[in-house]
Amino acid sequence: MTRSTPGAAAPGKAFELGAQALALLAIFALLLFLALPFLGVLSRVSPGELLGRLREPSVLAALRLSFVTSLATTLVVVVLGTPTAYWLATREFPGKRFVEVLVDLPMVLPPTVAGFALLMAFGRMGLLGGALSVLGIHLPFTTLGVIAAQVFMSAPFYVSPARAGFAGVDRRLLDAAATLRASEAFTFFRVVLPLARPTLVAGAAMAGARALGEFGATITFAGNFPGTTQTMPLAVYIALQSDLDTAIVLSVLLLFLSIALLLALRSAPLALPWSRPGAVVPRTQATR
Repeated sequence: MTRSTPGAAAPGKAFELGAQALALLAIFALLLFLALPFLGVLSRVSPGELLGRLREPSVLAALRLSFVTSLATTLVVVVLGTPTAYWLATREFPGKRFVEVLVDLPMVLPPTVAGFALLMAFGRMGLLGGALSVLGIHLPFTTLGVIAAQVFMSAPFYVSPARAGFAGVDRRLLDAAATLRASEAFTFFRVVLPLARPTLVAGAAMAGARALGEFGATITFAGNFPGTTQTMPLAVYIALQSDLDTAIVLSVLLLFLSIALLLALRSAPLALPWSRPGAVVPRTQATR
């Protein structure tokens, strides 16, 4: 049996302390780097000036449009992305890797390229532009086009965590539900959805925040028309060219709105009514 000596343990202890110090330094540097830009913006505007600017029609219009389009985008992404994420998490099929790449592609695609691609698909001369025009639907340079651009750019931010959340549900619970002859729909709403709810809420928060801050695809596909397509990021861009004080106020408003959206979506319940304790469970084959 060998006996450790104090001299041999000292270098290891020193290395551990050094690694911890470097880690703390890296954490502090990153947090400082992330916080300083926000502090710089907040330090340039007073609460009184901020409230005063809120009464300006242009600011109110941009704020209202950003809120409405971001909320609509989040709802669309959740409704369309939830079954997509569940399908990717529970099914194996030829071409699955291609589908996963297709879903995640907007996260790495330059926003201006995404906006141009949307024009080539839904513009007047695009793949579906003519067919949509016959139906009376016009996406480019409209408020609906803003929502389309935001959905395109923010969908991966919901589908990816939702897919991970569905895949992380204990398989034994699904097998137990199948043993009780529960339908897949009942198992999804009663077992899978409540268990995956934290990741779904986090994904919805990320998608909503991404929609709120969307700029490149929106200005390329929907344009920059006040009251129609000029969201808060676009209003900041325009104000930077002529009125720095207005740009600062708009940036602070956008910052507060982003924080509020993240906090609200992270704490909002996403489970359906019958997933709450004490609620009446619909009758299925498993409960008969």
